[in-house]
Amino acid sequence: MNKYAYNDITFMQYTLFIHSSQVGIGILQLPRQIAASAGTAGWMSILIGWALSVAASLVLIQVMKKHPGDTIIDLLPRYFGVWIGRLFTLAFAIYFGILAYTVMSRASLFITSWILPQTADYVLMLLFCIPTYMVVRNGLRVQGRYSELVFFLSLWMPLFYLLPLKDAHWNYLLPLVKDGWSPIVQTTSLTVNSFLGFETALFLYPFLKNKETAVPGIVIANTLSMLVFLFVTLACFVYFSPEGILQFNEPTLNILKAIQLSFLERPEIVFLAFYLVIISTTWMPNVYWSIFCTSQLLGKQNHHRHLVIFLLLSIAITFFYKLSFDKNDQLQRIIGMVGVVIAFVLPVILWLYMAGHRLIRRRRTP
Repeated sequence: MNKYAYNDITFMQYTLFIHSSQVGIGILQLPRQIAASAGTAGWMSILIGWALSVAASLVLIQVMKKHPGDTIIDLLPRYFGVWIGRLFTLAFAIYFGILAYTVMSRASLFITSWILPQTADYVLMLLFCIPTYMVVRNGLRVQGRYSELVFFLSLWMPLFYLLPLKDAHWNYLLPLVKDGWSPIVQTTSLTVNSFLGFETALFLYPFLKNKETAVPGIVIANTLSMLVFLFVTLACFVYFSPEGILQFNEPTLNILKAIQLSFLERPEIVFLAFYLVIISTTWMPNVYWSIFCTSQLLGKQNHHRHLVIFLLLSIAITFFYKLSFDKNDQLQRIIGMVGVVIAFVLPVILWLYMAGHRLIRRRRTP
């Protein structure tokens, strides 16, 4: 019997879990980063990053199919022993914990920069922690429903980006390949980081009610994220000039300043305030997987105490540690490199090891 069956999730929840883990804080800066690396031709690197992410996702699902009732932290001790499994569990807990804090602190910096410049960072972190506790403490199924709710409530947001396009200059995209393919390929390392989040399937797979939908679910999630990245990036590219886009840290928000509504003075502020809800669907699952790992490591079924400790620790760190965009960027780069190893390298190594393990066992069988 699957020990995670009591907290199972549907196909849509599984898909939106992965999608929301990918579309977080990175999209606000992605167009500028791509333009700085490869110019307006860099949008093609999004397609390459999507293809690599889908390929890695398929390998990941093939690994998890061998033991459908286990998460990655249940699977590793089977092949590498208890102590190696515990070491990986601790590493996953740290990874998801730092990733969750990075997203939360980045959201705090955006709010401080755009909306509430006089508000202390730790106060915003405290405000973030309250809904996080209310949602995460109820388990994975409630988080899945929350992701569904946020997804459908946010379907209107892409329409905002259609309004500035009346002043778009599509010739900014020409020629398609300006300086050769080398800058585009190099920028793929940047766009691949934007697709990080599908590695949560290493934990989500045993919770999925219908395992046959794992492959289409993760492909759809990656494709949804690709469409969002591509749409927003192209919108910024055709509105700002190739040089002008480099002047803004968050062109995804700056483009909304072109919208003029008689009943709303600064639509980008309203957009960002609502976008915080979307970002919450990125950090909440990471918080859950961090405390899930620590609970499993200590043999505890109830993760409430771990959740409280994590949130209090996040507030305390923010109180004593001054947040800044530069420090957050450095943290993102570090956690991004670790995420690439977990999402792209680890599944391939496990797949090869499991294939070799089965081959050796067959040869030993008389």
